Amino acid sequence: MKFFGGRDIYFILGLLILIGLTIFIFQNVSFIFKPLVTVTTTLIGPIIVAFIAFYLFNPIINFMEKLNVPRLWGIIILLLAIIGAMTLVVTLLIPVVQEQVQSLTKNLPTYVHEFSLKIEEFSQNSFVADYITQAQNWLQQNFSDIPKKISNSVGDFGNKFHSFVSTITHVVVVIITFPFVLFFLLKDGERFRNYIISLMPPKFRKDTHDLIDKMNVQVGSYIQGQMIVALCIGILLFIGYSIIGLDYALTLASIAAVTSVVPYLGPIIAISPAIVLAAIDSPFMLLKLAIVWAAVQFLEGHFISPNIMGKTMQIHPLTIIFVLLCAGNLVGILGVILGIPTYAILKVIVSHLFTLFKRRYNKYYQDEAGPYEFDDDEIINEKV
Repeated sequence: MKFFGGRDIYFILGLLILIGLTIFIFQNVSFIFKPLVTVTTTLIGPIIVAFIAFYLFNPIINFMEKLNVPRLWGIIILLLAIIGAMTLVVTLLIPVVQEQVQSLTKNLPTYVHEFSLKIEEFSQNSFVADYITQAQNWLQQNFSDIPKKISNSVGDFGNKFHSFVSTITHVVVVIITFPFVLFFLLKDGERFRNYIISLMPPKFRKDTHDLIDKMNVQVGSYIQGQMIVALCIGILLFIGYSIIGLDYALTLASIAAVTSVVPYLGPIIAISPAIVLAAIDSPFMLLKLAIVWAAVQFLEGHFISPNIMGKTMQIHPLTIIFVLLCAGNLVGILGVILGIPTYAILKVIVSHLFTLFKRRYNKYYQDEAGPYEFDDDEIINEKV
């Protein structure tokens, strides 16, 4: 009983029972929390975007502080630089991307038709003809009622339009409000952290301080690393696509840079439109695309990611895939984007709690069964 907390264990069990009863009661009066849910969904967007930007730009502000630039002036200079860079991008790159997207949209039916002809030609002159025929029959059986589904969707146009307008409005609100949240995070981030720590009982303040620092390192390194890696991949693919003469190089490279934020699944999505365009062009273009993609993936896997991301996350690739699949099914695209940082935070919390468990075990049982071994970081924290 002392190992589990002595008399505190009865208090914990009673507290868990009361929490369960509270959840059961609140489930039956859930309508009371609708305003709270609305407020939360309204605020969560700007806060998430602001935190992502905070982890990207806070190291720059800290570096400017080391150069004796006041933090407030550093934030103002950084925001002005961001506005200038965005204006430059909109002025120079957006028209080019817009022209390519419009051209791609205009020629898309032709590309799809040519791609279908090539698949049909390939299926008639290859050993996979039977498999392709089966796939075509499956598509016909499962998607033959698409016109009916489209008609039903058009009939429900009012609700879909309302949802679309609501989504656009939410995005606009996020874009307008997140710079203000970012400004105060950059300006008073340390003060916010100290305030949260001060809310904890004195006994738990050191553990809270350690947890916040570890979570900042994990999430910050992941966000900074993924953004830099995605930018490098976009630049390398644009150079490669331009060298081999692939159409819509800038648009395809931009898509790859955006989707590369999602590990493992992002590159698969990014290369799909490039494969279609290369296959339509010629088999030789498809071969050149494969060479470019292999070269970029080699550089990213052996030079870019190891040097930028390092081993801070320490998450197995199979775990990342499982997290992405589960988070995507639970929350959708937002879960795919935020699943890994959330997992990193939970991993820090669970690891810290397990460290506390090992300390308690060593206190009561190390003489009988031997002590738990601590990592170097855990030993340092224990001594501190």
